[in-house]
Amino acid sequence: MVYKTTVIMNNHIPKKSLGQNFLTSVSALETIVSCANIDEHDTILEIGPGLGALTTKLLETPAAIIAIEKDNGLFALLSETYSAEIQSKKLQLIHGDILEFDPHTISTDYKIVANIPYNITGAIIEKFLSTKHQPTTMVLLVQKEVAERIVAKDKKTGGPGKESILSLAVKVYGNPVYIATVKAGSFSPAPKVDSAIIAIENISRNHFVDNHHEEVFFQVIKAGFAHKRKVLSGNLKNIFEPYLVEIIFNQLNLDSHVRAEDLGISVWLSLAQIVYNEQYGSSHTRII
Repeated sequence: MVYKTTVIMNNHIPKKSLGQNFLTSVSALETIVSCANIDEHDTILEIGPGLGALTTKLLETPAAIIAIEKDNGLFALLSETYSAEIQSKKLQLIHGDILEFDPHTISTDYKIVANIPYNITGAIIEKFLSTKHQPTTMVLLVQKEVAERIVAKDKKTGGPGKESILSLAVKVYGNPVYIATVKAGSFSPAPKVDSAIIAIENISRNHFVDNHHEEVFFQVIKAGFAHKRKVLSGNLKNIFEPYLVEIIFNQLNLDSHVRAEDLGISVWLSLAQIVYNEQYGSSHTRII
């Protein structure tokens, strides 16, 4: 599915430094909201509401909305536009930087639904997937190339692509789904590249038995991808003893020439489990 065009602008001059590209496609806005499966029990966190196009759609749902806006002028505009909703507690509008926001101030389970700035996409995803108070779902509008990397989709064929640290870091916490492409002309000002709607569903830390296990997982994937031209065994030997790398390859029946990008999340979880057992003892239940 591909969307391209149409809503309104006021006289606000978008700031490139804040990654302000305002979505104007009504159909794309409606898809973003519908993908979040919002009901009356939900609390929705919106990042960078901008001129309020998505905020308006979210306010049409039965959920409580928390919107965080960094821009001084837009915060003032939103405060005026949604004064009634703020007064009724339907909308909580916060003036601040999302990267400094503490998710633990949200007292309930919550979902993130947002058109996020390209320049801090990775930082936002990392912040909210790694926090102890994770959202249950994230529905995000991001750069198309980033969306394809997250779901490991080949941008030329549309079929399965190569894994990356980003895709594995997302998949270990949730299930990423590529929803739809949104053409550059659907924004004002139009960015130079297309965007995409993705959903990250069923977010949890269920793959990890403790903090050490989580740390080991990221230790092994960063080691595995340290040098893209090298085979996995060579990369792992840079930080692990050769005997441990041999155990990993024997237990998982891996080809000696396999590269990190060719292994899916289940293999990486098994690999991390072996390292975790070696470092912290084997008495823990394997979770994959």
